[in-house]
Amino acid sequence: MIRTPRLLLAIAASAGLALGGCSRTPSEPAPGPAPAAAPGTTSPVGAIGAAAPSTASAAAGPGAPGKLALAWDDPPRWKRQPPASPMRAAEYRVPRAARDTEDAECTVITFGAGQGGSVEENIDRWVKQLDGGSAPARSTRSAHGMRITRVELTGTYSGMRMPGAPASAPHPGWRLSGAIVEAPSGAWFFKLTGPDATVKAADQELDAMLDSSRPSS
Repeated sequence: MIRTPRLLLAIAASAGLALGGCSRTPSEPAPGPAPAAAPGTTSPVGAIGAAAPSTASAAAGPGAPGKLALAWDDPPRWKRQPPASPMRAAEYRVPRAARDTEDAECTVITFGAGQGGSVEENIDRWVKQLDGGSAPARSTRSAHGMRITRVELTGTYSGMRMPGAPASAPHPGWRLSGAIVEAPSGAWFFKLTGPDATVKAADQELDAMLDSSRPSS
């Protein structure tokens, strides 16, 4: 069959449309993961336990929607660690003071809106984790429209014992500096524990961290 120039043009046009409908050629690489954020920039997090090196943004905890709910700035001196428990949204190692033999630890926990108990109930839990401790010193502040309750106390720290887990070794002369941030997504519990001098030296960093906290969505 002899093809006329008009027929050849129609065939060529049809072939061009078919090629144009492909998303990419075989040699074109598939889209890769987004590049990691450079230090000092905000990098949102979609799951508990992951965060940017210097700006943290954590997801809501168990029982809450898996969306970004709270962000804060990490203290530059603190070292972010992989959370030891899925209950923790973030965990930090705080370098020890000159005469102390152990580092301090700061954990951040949330359970979602309406979960985790009242502010008073959680302060009572913290008090019970220190034997022979001082009366808790309390103060309140606010950040980005959120009420923050700060607590400080000292004593022999034993921590919270999980059901079925062995009791942890007691730590005499320790300090607990805690804060409860009442965010739109629920209460967030910031708990800094360690040797007294180490925690005292880190208190201003904790306050700066709390002051930087803001709802994230």
